[in-house]
Amino acid sequence: MKKWLRLQKGFTLIEMLIVLMIISILLLIAVPNMTKNTEVANEKGCDATIDLLQAQVGAYTVEVGSPPASIDDLKEYASNLSCPDKSKLKLENGKVVKE
Repeated sequence: MKKWLRLQKGFTLIEMLIVLMIISILLLIAVPNMTKNTEVANEKGCDATIDLLQAQVGAYTVEVGSPPASIDDLKEYASNLSCPDKSKLKLENGKVVKE
């Protein structure tokens, strides 16, 4: 009987539980880091959009002779007037800022 048990191939319940625990620990470490990276990427994308629109404000001012009254005046200069996280932007005293 003991020889028959030793010849069986497969995993024991303990081995399976250990593997599942290791995988769950790795997921607990990895998922928050991925979420944090997404937030950082959205913030940097928003900063880049703000910088681009600020340059467009300068171009509008040079071409028209006065700064734009609102962010909507820049539609012909820039196609994207919002951040990657869909937050709206507005114009305050010639500066582009998040609402």
